[in-house]
Amino acid sequence: MTALRSFPITRVDAFADRPFTGNPAAVMPLEEWLSDAMLQAMAAENNLAETAFLVPDESGEADYELRWFTPTIEVALCGHATLASGHVLLSAAQWRSEMRFSTRKAGILQVARNGDDEGYRMDLPAYRAIAKPLPDIARAMGGNVVETLWHDGGYALIVYHSAEEVRALKPDLAALSEGDILYIATAPGAGDPSGADVVSRAFAPGAGIPEDPVTGSAHSVLTPYWTTRLGRDTFAAYQASTRGGHVGCRLIGDQVELTGQCVTTLAGEFLL
Repeated sequence: MTALRSFPITRVDAFADRPFTGNPAAVMPLEEWLSDAMLQAMAAENNLAETAFLVPDESGEADYELRWFTPTIEVALCGHATLASGHVLLSAAQWRSEMRFSTRKAGILQVARNGDDEGYRMDLPAYRAIAKPLPDIARAMGGNVVETLWHDGGYALIVYHSAEEVRALKPDLAALSEGDILYIATAPGAGDPSGADVVSRAFAPGAGIPEDPVTGSAHSVLTPYWTTRLGRDTFAAYQASTRGGHVGCRLIGDQVELTGQCVTTLAGEFLL
């Protein structure tokens, strides 16, 4: 009988202060890269929005190389799985205050302990979306759209009058399923029970994610937009999915600093 290979795996609820909230991600540190086909198969087996794979970085620029896979594709950036990766590594290295990750398309990312609280702060690139008519997307999203914006990284930003409208959306996901595009619906948070300044929801059916619970990369787009509109460089955001999650947002030059907590819900071994 062939001996099984064992790989550590930790499941983390990111942007969450308790289990069953935020966005779950699997974090899998490896000694070396497996084939792309194997990484994709493992992510499909995990069947979470994202699985983060890490190997030690030998370039000296970072602590680990980091890649993210949905159940169907590899993606260029995933915020919540980056936060989850930082949580797993920093929990195992209490003497460390931060972890740096080299990525293939998003540059160097960092997750650090957020002062004396139990959370973390994470730096992501700021993606400034540009106003652009997106009539087909607006029609598929539904509701009374105020404006639409686009970023060439594959981000569509759809703005509404109120958080109540965003919460009530029932997009035509079949019409939005072509291509790896993240559709972000957003509105001011005034009157919302979350108490946030900004409310959003995010959909990526083309990547195998009908609705993402809490999306770090969406806030790479939301932060530049809302800091301009609100006239300040920080705000509190809430992603109003069924699970829901709070995200602190700050714009620092061409970077976005996001803050949030993480909760480990499972730790074990993946056997092949």
